Amino acid sequence: MQNNSRMGRKEDNSRIDYGIIFPVLMLAIIGLASIYVAATHDTSGVSVTRQVVSQLAWFTIGTILVIGIMQFDAQQLWKLAPYAYWLGILLLVAVLFLYSRSYAASTGAKSWFALGPFTFQPSEVMKPAYILMMAREITIYNHQTEDHSIRSDWRLIGKMGLWTIPLPVLLLLQHDFGTMLVFIAIFLGLVVVSGVSWRILVPSFIGLVIFASSTLLLVVTSEGRTLLEKVGFENYQFARVDNWLHPSADTSNSGYQLWQSMKAIGSGQLFGKGFDVSNIKVPVRESDMIFSVIGENFGFVGSFALIALYFLLIYQIIKVTFDTKNEFYAYIATGVIMMILFHVFENIGMNIGLLPLTGIPLPFVSAGGSSLIGNMIGIGLIMSMKYHFKSYSNDTRSGF
Repeated sequence: MQNNSRMGRKEDNSRIDYGIIFPVLMLAIIGLASIYVAATHDTSGVSVTRQVVSQLAWFTIGTILVIGIMQFDAQQLWKLAPYAYWLGILLLVAVLFLYSRSYAASTGAKSWFALGPFTFQPSEVMKPAYILMMAREITIYNHQTEDHSIRSDWRLIGKMGLWTIPLPVLLLLQHDFGTMLVFIAIFLGLVVVSGVSWRILVPSFIGLVIFASSTLLLVVTSEGRTLLEKVGFENYQFARVDNWLHPSADTSNSGYQLWQSMKAIGSGQLFGKGFDVSNIKVPVRESDMIFSVIGENFGFVGSFALIALYFLLIYQIIKVTFDTKNEFYAYIATGVIMMILFHVFENIGMNIGLLPLTGIPLPFVSAGGSSLIGNMIGIGLIMSMKYHFKSYSNDTRSGF
């Protein structure tokens, strides 16, 4: 009996992907340390202990969710996908009416529920729900379509678009442009790996570049801004683009946050100033601008190590995807990778002035329970791949 029990424990341990756990744990530790530094040097009077303990509590909740989601195999996640998607849509609609007035006044976004000190952003948990639904839709379509053609590929993109359109509409109504970009990035990543012909992808990519360039051209001209205001663009969005293009033009008002972040990162030089050193004030340093803490404290070497951890995590996700050879999970993995990569690229990019400020947090590092929970759910979906590998590796129905 004891031998059987030991063998069972060894088998369970072999099903846990520690290659995923290690970079996530390291990123979480870096996040807690960086939040401590940011809170310690924050002059707003916010309790250091409260911020650190709050983040640790959210990480604990996220860990419990990962363990729970790991118990769901591919078939169960397949059945769960539509329910998760529609629940997410319901929450995104509800927050338009029940949003926190105080958060809306301070951030301009109607995207937060608030109950006393507890706040929650439903769009963050909608991300993994959307990924599940897209993975299901692509898998169904590929199994129903024997021969791909340009016409069938456009039909697939159209179906994916129908599931996607409600999200940017609801997020624009919430004035949450940054999160909308995350969903667009996930959508584009899934289209690329879905089997769509390059004869669609290449012209679409060129069209996207032209559209982005044209939009930027409109932003930098007064006539263009007048046109964009009519379709929903607001002054603070124009200011962010101005500060991105000319970071030193307004370093005391709207450009103050970006300028201070760039100064803090630059002052870290190669090895940084050392842990818990903060000589340059950066607003909202514990969340959106957390990378400035790492840059100032640990310099280029520490920043490179952080980015290396993200690439290690992405590599481990790709590795387990190839090992399990499950189509449905392959699309889930693609969505999770795109979600993490876009957050990392956008957050670090905006901290160093490479991209405009959008309020995108750094995964597993920035303070914020909603973002952390959304990312941990994504990790739970990936962890379930190896955990249930033996149970579905020989079953090829509907991508299982």
